[in-house]
Amino acid sequence: MWNYWVGGKDNFAADRDAADKVLAAMPAMPLIARLVRRFLIDAVHQLAGGYGIRQFLDIGTGLPTADNTHDVAQKAAPESRIVYVDHDPVVLSHARALLTSSAEGETDYLLADLRDTGTIVAGAGRTLDFSQPVAVLLIAVLHFIPDADDPYGIVKRLMDAVPPGSYLVISHAASDIAADAVAEMARRYNQMSPVPITPRSREQVAGFFDGLDLIPPGLVPLSHWWGPGQAEAGAASDLAGYCGIGRKR
Repeated sequence: MWNYWVGGKDNFAADRDAADKVLAAMPAMPLIARLVRRFLIDAVHQLAGGYGIRQFLDIGTGLPTADNTHDVAQKAAPESRIVYVDHDPVVLSHARALLTSSAEGETDYLLADLRDTGTIVAGAGRTLDFSQPVAVLLIAVLHFIPDADDPYGIVKRLMDAVPPGSYLVISHAASDIAADAVAEMARRYNQMSPVPITPRSREQVAGFFDGLDLIPPGLVPLSHWWGPGQAEAGAASDLAGYCGIGRKR
């Protein structure tokens, strides 16, 4: 569905049908999907180019599209190392075929569920040096972890595994922006998907950054990340998502 919304070609009729049903409740979904991708690109560019990060752990990769994490990071710093993680074997097969590293850097792929932090950290350790800062990317994935599975504990375990100077990058569906439309979107989505979505409030999303220092502009609605007038044309203030980057002290 996400691939369809961002204009990709790796989707089936059933995906498109389900995605269109969600669109009926929330027509802004394609724009949200594009801005989430733009946020990922901007975050990786900032971290690699401005903050000197050379290691990225991208969990919940999704199907490859344009400007993937390693494309952006290795353009800024060719020696960057990236580990992609997804629980869908189809995603990983696409990733291995399409996501090739620069000669100076390295790219690896793990088949693992976000809940299985031990497997992720152990597997990523083959490529990443956990004595040096790592950017942990959780882009549009935490809202697929229900409260019963302790998403805050998952994030804490991941950040406990990386050293000071590491970063946490999150985008997350919002429950308190365009609340009625979001509730209907989630209801329709959850009727069709075996992986339910749990939008969260700003306060709830902020909880993922406990103990971290948010970098400017902080935890903000998706369309506010780039400042007034800088979001994609047509973006309104009610795009139902939050994004932010936190630094481990």
